[in-house]
Amino acid sequence: MGKIITRFAPSPTGYLHLGHAYAAQQAFSLAQNQGGICLLRIEDIDHTRCKSEYRHAIYEDLDWLGFDWPIPVRIQSEHKAEYWKVIETLRDKGLVYRCFKTRKELPEGLYRGKPDPYEDSRIKAGEKFAWRLSIDRVQDHLDETNLPFSDEVLARKDIGTSYHIACCHDDALQGVTHVVRGVDIEPLTAFQNLLQRLMGWPIPKYHHHALRLNDDGDKLSKRNHDTSIRSLRAEGYTRQQVLDMAKP
Repeated sequence: MGKIITRFAPSPTGYLHLGHAYAAQQAFSLAQNQGGICLLRIEDIDHTRCKSEYRHAIYEDLDWLGFDWPIPVRIQSEHKAEYWKVIETLRDKGLVYRCFKTRKELPEGLYRGKPDPYEDSRIKAGEKFAWRLSIDRVQDHLDETNLPFSDEVLARKDIGTSYHIACCHDDALQGVTHVVRGVDIEPLTAFQNLLQRLMGWPIPKYHHHALRLNDDGDKLSKRNHDTSIRSLRAEGYTRQQVLDMAKP
C-alpha cells in the first residue's frame, strides 16, 4: 500500500471559522496517523467571490493552528486551462452539451436536457452558456441504465469550469488517496465518482465527518459571519482552546 495522501481544500471567500478548524484537523490527522501527508489546496475558481486577502489569511490561520503542508500550494485559479481540457475530452466523447437555460428556467427535480436547436444563432448573438454532462449519453457510453443524476453543470457560464471538474481533476493529479470532508458534501460523492470513471481517474476513499454547528443547530458559514479563527486569535484564545471549541 502506498503513502496516504489527504487534502484540505478551502475556498477563500471569507475567513476560516471553527468548522474549518475541525475539518482541517480531520484531514491532517488522518494523514499524520497513517504516516502520510496532507496537501493544502486553494479552491478559488469562483473569481466572483474569492479574494487573495482571504487566501493569505488561510495560510496564517492554519499555520497558527499548527498544521504543516507541502509547498507549493496548488491554487486552482492558476490552472483553468487544465480544467478546460477535461471539458474538451468529454466533448470529444459526445458526453456534454451547451445549455443556455438559467436556473429559473430549469424544472424542479431530475433534469435531463438536450442541445438547443438554435444553438448556432444564440452563440453568434453572444449568449452565454454552460456545459452540462448528458446523463442519457453517459448511460449509452457506459452501457448502464437508470443513473440517478441530473445533467450537472461541468463548466459554469461565468467561470468556465465547476467544482466537480476542478476538484476531481486535482484529486487525480495530486494522487489524493483519501478525501476527508464534511457530511454536507457526501451527497456529491456518487456523481463525482461517475465523473472519475468517465475520465479514467482513480477513485479515492471517502471519509465524511460531522459538522461543527452553531447554537441554533445550523452549519457554520462564512457568509453568516460565524466566529472566525482570526477573531478568536485576536481575543487571546490558544491554539488548543480553538481546536477544542471546533469539535462537533
